[in-house]
Amino acid sequence: MKYILTSVLLCTFLLSFAQDRITGKTFASRSEVIAQNGMAATSQPLATQVALDILKKGGNAIDAAIAANAVLGLVEPTGNGIGGDLFAIIWDAKTEKLYGLNASGRSPYNLSLEYFKSNGYQKIPSYGPLPVSVPGAVDGWFEMHSKFGTMDMQEILQPAIDYANNGFPVSELIAYYMERGAQNLQRFPGFKEVYMPNGRAPRKGEVFKNPGLANTLDKIAKGGKDAFYKGEVAKTIADYIQQLGGFLSEKDLADHTSDWIEPESVNYRGYDVWELPPNGQGIAALQILNILEGYDIAEMGFGSAEYIHTFTEAKKLAFEDRAKFYADMDFYETPIEWLLSEEYADERRKLINPNKAGRSYPAGALKDGDTIYMTVADKDGNMVSLIQSNYRGMGSGMTPPGLGFILQDRGELFSLEEGHANVFEPHKRPFHTIIPAFITKDGKPWVSFGLMGGATQPQGHAQIVVNLVDFGMNLQEAGDAPRILHSGSSQPTGGKMTNGGTLQLESGIDYEVIRNLVMMGHKISWNVGSYGGYQAIMWDDKNKVYYGASESRKDGQAAGY
Repeated sequence: MKYILTSVLLCTFLLSFAQDRITGKTFASRSEVIAQNGMAATSQPLATQVALDILKKGGNAIDAAIAANAVLGLVEPTGNGIGGDLFAIIWDAKTEKLYGLNASGRSPYNLSLEYFKSNGYQKIPSYGPLPVSVPGAVDGWFEMHSKFGTMDMQEILQPAIDYANNGFPVSELIAYYMERGAQNLQRFPGFKEVYMPNGRAPRKGEVFKNPGLANTLDKIAKGGKDAFYKGEVAKTIADYIQQLGGFLSEKDLADHTSDWIEPESVNYRGYDVWELPPNGQGIAALQILNILEGYDIAEMGFGSAEYIHTFTEAKKLAFEDRAKFYADMDFYETPIEWLLSEEYADERRKLINPNKAGRSYPAGALKDGDTIYMTVADKDGNMVSLIQSNYRGMGSGMTPPGLGFILQDRGELFSLEEGHANVFEPHKRPFHTIIPAFITKDGKPWVSFGLMGGATQPQGHAQIVVNLVDFGMNLQEAGDAPRILHSGSSQPTGGKMTNGGTLQLESGIDYEVIRNLVMMGHKISWNVGSYGGYQAIMWDDKNKVYYGASESRKDGQAAGY
């Protein structure tokens, strides 16, 4: 009888375990990776392996991050490349300090708001020459390298050059997005020659080469950033854009600079969460966390209607401020200190009705006065949180002849509304969606993390922190757990939230919870592919080991040695 009872209890436990795995509430799709000497987590396995190779050769995390990012621009052109921008947060073990890098580019000197107004534009186009801003990624590499790097740049970029010359097998998800991108972008001169070598986009498992990119990377490796921003490459880019009716010039490229900036943070239940200040949207994640800290989130439980409702309303409030106040701080002084204050969070929290979804919220009153993410860590304790993007997947479609890459369309995110903080102006950085993140505990590094996906990113960042801190998930579980994605809040381009927006819930949320949310006034929907792509590395200071995670939504891999 005792044996039968034990068996019944064991079966009940196993059934509960299986059900939890099916819902995704508690258990991850795979184990965390654990290693002592170094860790890399990227959205493509070949890039992860290159990062490890660099670490094993004696390079540090910064060298490995640059090498992996160069490879990702080749193997995952649907998310990033040297035609795009870059942001990074770096933990330097020597100084025991975080450093922020804004390597985003600016709008053309010769393009004006009046041009858009006089030509009848209601918004900046998504594709073509007009949304193209200066690509900042290459300058970002050299800024990181000059401050922290140890290996020669030729050795760092050589793996990407070799893969571009010799080819690589295209992975499944990237092949899917390349096909989708090609359907839209093949109309632009130069695109087919690079990304449709056989008259179509490469399919899963086919070996794809990009000799034009190999040649460009080789010039950069030998000649430094000036080989990209000045001379033949810069002239090719400028001539191509201007021939197609755009305004990007050689001077725009030659004058580009990146900025080292101080990361911003809030303390969430004893953990310091770090983001970069605008022109990016990182502080939206911090605003969400500030509002959530006033609630007992752990008591609500993961996946509950109460938690999802509270999170969604906090997101709506933060995104109204994001739409109004986030912009290039050389042109508009975003009131970061006030927006991240406890006093302001208290004020905003009072607007949330615990039983009803808000249809609209005002932006706060000021007190007077598509993308890749990757992270690398090394044996010395250096950690890099890096994000890089073309915007809109493969970018603007503008593919300068012979260079092997597409230029970003980040300028689309400027507003054409006069007086708006993010209004278009010459030589101005547009509002940016890509954001790296970092968590420290008691002044020591804990987690370097991020995820891709436009407006998904600050929502995803906040959810990762909540999953780790409030719900006690491990690093892999925190990324694999079903996500909440709210869309429809006011936009930095000037659009307004209507009818409370739409709440999109990933599979794994109970039907009864969804019914309760509908009764509270939420409009529920779903989508495929917009919930982000997460990578993370955690430092276990007690055992002196790294944990790595890369979620199952993408082709990525976390690996260490």
